[in-house]
Amino acid sequence: MPNGAQSVISGLVEAGVQVCFANPGTSELHLVTALDDAPRMRPVLCLFEGVATGAADGYGRMTGRPASTLLHLGPGLAGGLPNLHNARRAGTPVVNVVGDHALRHKRLDAPLESDITALARTVSAWTRRAYDAADLADDVADAVAAAAGPPGAVATLVVPADVAWADVEKHAGARRRAAVPHGFVSERALEEAAAVLRSGEPAALLLGGAATHGAGLRAAAQVAGATGARLLCETFPARLERGAGLPPVERLGYRTADAAGQLAGVRHLVLAGASVPVPFFAYPGQSGVVVPDGCEVRDLGGAGQDVGVALRELAAAVGGGTAAAVAREPGRPRVPGGDLTAETAAAVVGALLPQGAVVVDESNTSGLWLPDATAGAPPHDWLTLTGGALGQGLPLAVGAAVARPERPVVALVADGAAMYTLPALWTQAREGLDVTTVVFSNRAYAILGLEQAMMGASVGAAGRELFDLGRPELDFVALARGMGVPAGRATTVEGFASLLERGLAEPGPFLVECVVPPIA
Repeated sequence: MPNGAQSVISGLVEAGVQVCFANPGTSELHLVTALDDAPRMRPVLCLFEGVATGAADGYGRMTGRPASTLLHLGPGLAGGLPNLHNARRAGTPVVNVVGDHALRHKRLDAPLESDITALARTVSAWTRRAYDAADLADDVADAVAAAAGPPGAVATLVVPADVAWADVEKHAGARRRAAVPHGFVSERALEEAAAVLRSGEPAALLLGGAATHGAGLRAAAQVAGATGARLLCETFPARLERGAGLPPVERLGYRTADAAGQLAGVRHLVLAGASVPVPFFAYPGQSGVVVPDGCEVRDLGGAGQDVGVALRELAAAVGGGTAAAVAREPGRPRVPGGDLTAETAAAVVGALLPQGAVVVDESNTSGLWLPDATAGAPPHDWLTLTGGALGQGLPLAVGAAVARPERPVVALVADGAAMYTLPALWTQAREGLDVTTVVFSNRAYAILGLEQAMMGASVGAAGRELFDLGRPELDFVALARGMGVPAGRATTVEGFASLLERGLAEPGPFLVECVVPPIA
């Protein structure tokens, strides 16, 4: 006789979920056992919950379909919260399955007892606690439907151990689905957007979500071609399709002054899957909204709308179907001479980036030159740190590589950020994933120096100790090799180019520690 756990796993498979990124414990053992009866589900072990949730984010970004995580009680979910925060900000479909104590054990306040639902609600658009094994098939179907969107969302199903081990008379397919709003486009919003874009006044489209890749991006380019509107995207897009032959989209600057300069003179800002741009933080004497005075903001699509559909209808309304969309010209930098710096390293990446690469970017200050250096490289996808919670890069690369094994994945990460989720390297090695990781090793939390300058704060010697990663120096080559990933250290431009070429040529994981000075 099947049990509740088998209903969960078979329900996920029947709903199209094919991968489970797992860090299970005792309360999930029945769910783990049920994987033996589900050959269509690929279980991927992660040594830390933040790797599991970040990998699910990467998988969802590259497929548009949810992966599952399997997490252990409240503390396990808590370990995955930072990357679930990033997934929520990215609009990624993710289904969390979190085990809980049996009901009779919860009342005893066991050491691992916690309020799982309260934790889940901080990052989840949908949460539910299962109470009856007979309902689990429906619970799972509702979770997947809620996650799938559009737009994608994080859904969390809490499964108590006694519900998982309880017998079910027979497995039945789900009888209902959660209602998910999608696809409806406001005619008024379309008409108003079309009118301002045809007005001849300076206008810009600010893209986010599904507008930055695939059909959504191509429709946006048609609108720009027909109206002359500028194409911008959020500072940290979830997935930006870019490179030679694709529409050139300018990312909004991180610094308030840079973003304000990009939008200067714009009279009409049309949001397509994006929010009104705001800085990451408040700064003394600076506005909290990066929109020029006198600029009218119009939202093409609200919550629950399919921005791709909206952009296609907008393109038709402005005559975009007959307009020639602007495309990026091919062009690569040469491998430069001189010292190895963040700028020369970016040129090396631009010179060598392969066709169809999936680039995961958590390079922070060392990556300032990467967008320009890679703009004319062969077509590729660029995934970024959407929610600002560090430690996303390495796990995101795991999920992207599982999702698209036919494509090379290049993870560009800062040394401080890499240390948050370094066990992702072990999963890369275990699964034989084609990920080439570049760790920009500047021995500092250099972003804090940049923030200090923008904040106008004065940090003395004692405070700057908290910026320093140099005592002792981190040895990423040793750390990578200790987890089964071949690695090498580069201190020259020539050495970096050689190691990057080697990593891209090898089918499995490879890490390059790129030693660069911090940005002054």
